Amino acid sequence: MRILFLGDVVGRSGRKAITERLKGLREKWRLDFVVVNGENATSGAGLSAAHARVLLEAGADCITLGDHAFDQRDMLTYIEQEPRIIRPLNFAKGAPGKGARLFDGGRGRKILVTQVLGQVFMKRAFDDPFSAIETELKRHPLGGMAQAILVDVHCEATSEKMGMGHWCDGRASVVVGTHTHVPTGDAQILPKGTAFQSDAGMCGDYNSVIGMEKAEPMRRFITGMGKGRFTPATEEATLSGLFVETDDRTGLAKTVSMVREGGRLEPSSPK
Repeated sequence: MRILFLGDVVGRSGRKAITERLKGLREKWRLDFVVVNGENATSGAGLSAAHARVLLEAGADCITLGDHAFDQRDMLTYIEQEPRIIRPLNFAKGAPGKGARLFDGGRGRKILVTQVLGQVFMKRAFDDPFSAIETELKRHPLGGMAQAILVDVHCEATSEKMGMGHWCDGRASVVVGTHTHVPTGDAQILPKGTAFQSDAGMCGDYNSVIGMEKAEPMRRFITGMGKGRFTPATEEATLSGLFVETDDRTGLAKTVSMVREGGRLEPSSPK
């Protein structure tokens, strides 16, 4: 299975890049399944129902969220109506929506997409992500009902993301980090066959501070005081993510490549 994961979509710039480029990339790279993290797509904080529809119509097969999952209030009801949107498994016990779901990967194959939130340096105390993902991996063992499994690890700490990669090694096809908006250079296939990257980066304007216009975050760093809200930067976005090709028999990764398309970052695409 040829899988593309795209990191956090930030604001209008990120949405525009998805709508203009994703369908072409699906054809060019012969993609079977595309997962997009959309939790910052609406004004840099959460995802509205309208913008979720934009990402799905642009070619996303599944959208994952994160700690800003319900910043846009209409997502509380829309996620119950739209099964292609996944919120974190360990967000809250009473949260609407699902934290894992089996999807059609084409040619009779199924792919499980799931997401967990980390605990280290996060603003809220979320439930243990390791026990949460363990339950899903036992319920859907790789090579059983799921020919591929993708885990989105939404964390601040690279160490926690790496720990999750090794925890899932050999039991998931892909473990990829989101949340910090900066692509890491450690894309690899772990010893037991799971593709891993600590952070996929963002789909947003990199002439910014993690996708936001520079003035307000810099003011807060320099003075310790805020004057206004963060607003997403609006120049051309770079699509940042991870491409993985899996073995249909084992579900493990055969190849992995970092993806950077357009915008300011040096281009990178599947080999």
